Amino acid sequence: MLKDYGIDVQRLFLEMMLQDAQSYIRVQNIYNPENFDRSLRPAAEFIKEHCDKHKTMPDRAQVSATTSTRLEHIPDLTEGHFDWFLEEFEGFTRRQELERAILKSADLLEKGNFDPVEKLIKDAVQISLTKDMGTDYFDDPRARLMALKNNNGQNSTGWPALDKLLYGGFNRGELQIFAGGSGSGKSLFMQNLAVNWVEAGLSGVYITLELSEGLCAMRIDGMLTNTAQKEIFRDLDTVEMKIKMMGKKSGKMRIKYMPAQSTVNDIRAYLKELQIQTGLKADFLCVDYLDLLMPVSAKVSPNDLFVKDKYVSEELRNLAKELNILFVTASQLNRAAVEEIEFDHSHISGGISKINTADNVFGIFTSRAMRERGRYQLQLMKTRSSSGVGQKVELEFDIESLRIRDLAQDEGYQEFKKRAPSIYESIKAKSTLTDDEPNATVADEPGKITAEVQSSKLKSLLNQIKSV
Repeated sequence: MLKDYGIDVQRLFLEMMLQDAQSYIRVQNIYNPENFDRSLRPAAEFIKEHCDKHKTMPDRAQVSATTSTRLEHIPDLTEGHFDWFLEEFEGFTRRQELERAILKSADLLEKGNFDPVEKLIKDAVQISLTKDMGTDYFDDPRARLMALKNNNGQNSTGWPALDKLLYGGFNRGELQIFAGGSGSGKSLFMQNLAVNWVEAGLSGVYITLELSEGLCAMRIDGMLTNTAQKEIFRDLDTVEMKIKMMGKKSGKMRIKYMPAQSTVNDIRAYLKELQIQTGLKADFLCVDYLDLLMPVSAKVSPNDLFVKDKYVSEELRNLAKELNILFVTASQLNRAAVEEIEFDHSHISGGISKINTADNVFGIFTSRAMRERGRYQLQLMKTRSSSGVGQKVELEFDIESLRIRDLAQDEGYQEFKKRAPSIYESIKAKSTLTDDEPNATVADEPGKITAEVQSSKLKSLLNQIKSV
């Protein structure tokens, strides 16, 4: 049941503020004269204007003379009375702001302007007094640091060389952007990150605004099972078995296609519906990719990339903070980056707006020669919580399975070449034919033909046959 904040209660609020300036200061951040009854609104406006201009509360006589509103002195007020005032004034303000937001929303909906409605309602519901007094720096350093470690992050990327430069990995609630040109591997990096996190036991969602769900899933099939993309259908039974076994001991993952020009609200609604229907609460979210989203909070032309990307990146970061998840997306590099081997902020499509919002920005660099050697390079263009800016990380890339892994310290080492050979390859005969009598002619008695067997398994098998 909603409380009734009638004119008498509202008058009492003003009287208590006049009697104790500290109470007004404590509610100043949510104080809005428009929330008061029409008969009290002039007095409420006068109090605010007087405090803003003169930095002191007006006297009751000033209020009465200026606004014709008589406010009384209340005797014997104690600290408990002012605690009541703070609690009730917060509820009063939230109710009034929500009521006004609903009325404004009705007008906006009639005009077909849907985007601002969600923000109006959300801002009204979130109105509150400042109760969190922040962190007491000297109080308990160990607890403070452990809380940061346990609650905020250092979640490994799955690539130790990158983790080292980021002081442990990515933090929850932060915005990570992988930037690359067309076809540079932006989707591959996000899909590999999703695989790394799923293998580590985290659950999450991969949202694609470009590729189909089926193609994304098939790529991940090859990554998870270490199978060449072209071999997946040839060895379908093995791939199916490996994926089902992995699903029993790893985290969960959903792949969802959304059309280009979707908004952050579409993503938020999907995640909420997914949690309601399946119980999956995401630990990570990959959005492929930022440039294809549209903002919620403002109507922006798709051609105005700077403003569009500014709003979208801010909304994505707010979503990551709101859900407390690991968040990764990607962005396009512009034409100026095509011939470059060193990326900087000027190479980001849409300008610096998204870089200012992001916590970490990585440039993806590779060349034809590097891809043939199985190499990718990440350039750290921005890091907010480490000193890795300007550093580069080389990673190993398997062009067949599309898996990206950490590169060992030895530059000559390639993990993908260390795979065990197939059973057929291990016993396949590698033989050369020789003649016991090299000078024999066709007319002579044929010499005895022997084989020099290089496979130890095949040689053992032949010896067993001879002994029989």
